[in-house]
Amino acid sequence: MKLNLTTSIRQKRVATSKRVCPAISSLLACGVLVTSAVSADNEMDEFDDEEIFLLEGVVVTGVAAETTKVKSSVAISTVDAGDLAPSAPRSTAEIFRSIPGIRSEATSGDGNANIAVRGLPVAAGGAKFLQLQEDGLPILEFGDIAFGTADGFLRPDYTTERVEAIRGGSASTFASNSPGGIVNFISRTGAVEGGSVGLTTGLDYDSLRLDFNYGKPLGNDMQYHVGGYYRVGEGVREAGYDGNEGGQIKANFTKFTENGYARFFFKRLDDRAITYMPMPVLATGTNANPHMGALPSFDPLTDTPHTPAFIENVGTDGQGNRRVSDPQEGLRSLSTALGAEFSFDLSSDWKLVDRFRYSDNSGRFVAPFPAQVAPAQEIADSIAGAGATLRYATGANEGAVVNPASLNDNGLLMRVHMFDTELNDFNNLVNDLKVTRHFGGGDSGTYDLTLGYYHSTQNINMDWLWNSYLLEVKGRDAQLVDVFDADGVSYSDRGLIAYGTPFWGGLHRNYDTEYSINAPYVALAMEKGKFNMDVSARYDFGDATGSYAGTRYETNVDLNGDGLISIPEQSIEVVDTANRSPVDYDWDYYSLSLGGNYAFTEDYAVFARVSRGGRANADRLIFGPNILADGSLRDDDAAVDIVEQFEAGIKYANDDFAGGVLGVFATAFFAETEEQNYEATTQVFLDRVYEATGLELESSYRRGNFDLKVGMTWTDAEITSDALNASVVGNTPRRQADLMYQISPSYTTDKWSVGGSVIGTTDSYAQDDNVLVMPGYEYVNLYGSYRFSDAFSVLLTVNNVFDEFGLSESEEGSIPANGIIRARGIAGSSSALTFRYDF
Repeated sequence: MKLNLTTSIRQKRVATSKRVCPAISSLLACGVLVTSAVSADNEMDEFDDEEIFLLEGVVVTGVAAETTKVKSSVAISTVDAGDLAPSAPRSTAEIFRSIPGIRSEATSGDGNANIAVRGLPVAAGGAKFLQLQEDGLPILEFGDIAFGTADGFLRPDYTTERVEAIRGGSASTFASNSPGGIVNFISRTGAVEGGSVGLTTGLDYDSLRLDFNYGKPLGNDMQYHVGGYYRVGEGVREAGYDGNEGGQIKANFTKFTENGYARFFFKRLDDRAITYMPMPVLATGTNANPHMGALPSFDPLTDTPHTPAFIENVGTDGQGNRRVSDPQEGLRSLSTALGAEFSFDLSSDWKLVDRFRYSDNSGRFVAPFPAQVAPAQEIADSIAGAGATLRYATGANEGAVVNPASLNDNGLLMRVHMFDTELNDFNNLVNDLKVTRHFGGGDSGTYDLTLGYYHSTQNINMDWLWNSYLLEVKGRDAQLVDVFDADGVSYSDRGLIAYGTPFWGGLHRNYDTEYSINAPYVALAMEKGKFNMDVSARYDFGDATGSYAGTRYETNVDLNGDGLISIPEQSIEVVDTANRSPVDYDWDYYSLSLGGNYAFTEDYAVFARVSRGGRANADRLIFGPNILADGSLRDDDAAVDIVEQFEAGIKYANDDFAGGVLGVFATAFFAETEEQNYEATTQVFLDRVYEATGLELESSYRRGNFDLKVGMTWTDAEITSDALNASVVGNTPRRQADLMYQISPSYTTDKWSVGGSVIGTTDSYAQDDNVLVMPGYEYVNLYGSYRFSDAFSVLLTVNNVFDEFGLSESEEGSIPANGIIRARGIAGSSSALTFRYDF
């Protein structure tokens, strides 16, 4: 049932929006409760709520032709605000908790999240095999750039219409570098006149955010939409300063013609977000059955190593000049994007669609990383020799002697490596051009042919400019500590113990590279009676050019400007720009996907698909063993990791099941994944093959005003080969749980809505050696909303209601002798209140 852009549709959407709207606090707007879909030309098609709940909702992301869920041979989820409210997301990555099959380690804040799909590994960080898109084009070409992951440049707000997520399937043939899947954030376009303004405030943490949006048609042939947000606040952990501040504005304008439309996009993002690194956690018990919890004076649920004592980080820039940065800047994301989308009907049933975007991206990543947590005297002696003493370097007790044994009732210090990374140039240009033709009919069936060509360039220019500090292990207002030798000679400058990271070896670096990608692709979809089949192929070829530079040392440099040469200033790390190494290699690979779907009825279908895709490796190859002195690769296979997948499943809906409506989507999957990677925090290179087998379940049940959604993913994953470390072969990949699940009930009337979610995971191993177990956990989120009038509503959300403790990652693979691990986990309970006015 396809409806055009008419006045009746606009009236229908406005009427529908009068239902109670469980809006996401400062995230996705939900002025419309129906799930809209954007067709291949991004023209709005409307379906009523019941059709979407069953299998008739149209999907377009990563498929050969616009189709309904019941006819597609892929596992795809459409997530609108009504689906998201029970999980109470506080960041982009937390949105993915509502999508089965996606493992989102959303514990870092607004960016730098680790995201995996269907057992594909997170061997280092980011979202290597999953592509994040905005309006059908990638945010960044590579989702796992060190310190510059794609989610850092993505901020959902009231301009977001919905999210489409495809796992596996044909994603690899409709987007480059996305064999695991695609998550596409689709914007509102102003098809309906109206807007919203929302004010969200933290009730038990410091946060204030304003969201707005407005759009309308201009006559019969134009429409526009504009919106954005601004926020400021400390964040959900006690940092002692405003860790989040900034905003975004987005706009688009559409001009319709007799045979299509032209749409133009603009986005400006200027935001900084506090970024949480692993932090000290007390681990008792055994590796196989540990108990994780808080230390005296430091609670991983509410605390963070961030502190107002970190007011500046003095060092050198990428050219060796003196530089001062602000550690409180966190993850600074700057992006200005201009885009266009053209869709026009040509002669003989052909259609042309072209999407283009240029993004000017830059920023900074600054966060304190605990390189070592140990008894204070032990760390002091390792720096200044036996008998070393300590004094406060900052705060009200500056200069006072520190008693190492009784320091904060835990006697600990942190050797902090300040991850200070300049994201100089992450610009990209993307264009996706395709022509399609719909033909056939009658007994022979109907066919959709797609011919396309994709081109992109992605710059990666960044400087690693890290320094080392001593910080007390304390929650709010932790202070820096100076260290002195037995004779009273200072070995530090106001808590700074090294201009660089000698504890890990020199890590001052510069990357200055450009990656160019070209990819022709073709797809053919066929529908004949109850049977649908599609086949698609893509050929990616590209090249990497540029250079990189490592570390050199300069002696006796007065960086702090006091006219003296301190011990840390006797040897400083700088980027060795005089001895740059080239990057000069190319790659190519092909992707294939073949799928079929048989619909026994309008509400019951089975499908199967086999696919092959690839992911080109980018910055994480640099400084590794596979890149040679002339910039070429030792092994051409190192340039690309191949993923081969098979999946089969059922889709079932019943509009009279126990007096309600039931929908079930179940998919069995298998994946074999090559992986070459580099992890900055462990200084380890990887060259592996993984296998994963599993089952993915997405189900919904609605009876009257009651709604229940259940998602579950069971995964059996294994490292099947490792060229660099054979001891891990046969082990389970780190942080991969056997079972992840989400249970989300809600009850909605014309005036109010209440609901919640239970999100859980079973045990997983901290590292690939499979020694330390990270215990499974489950936590509860709740929400409630009330509409005082057609225009005004209030929403209350509570995240992690019962202060459940749960870890998403650990640097240690076993419990050390001192019982302290460095780990990152979910934040404690937090609640927020949103006041929203629709007009």
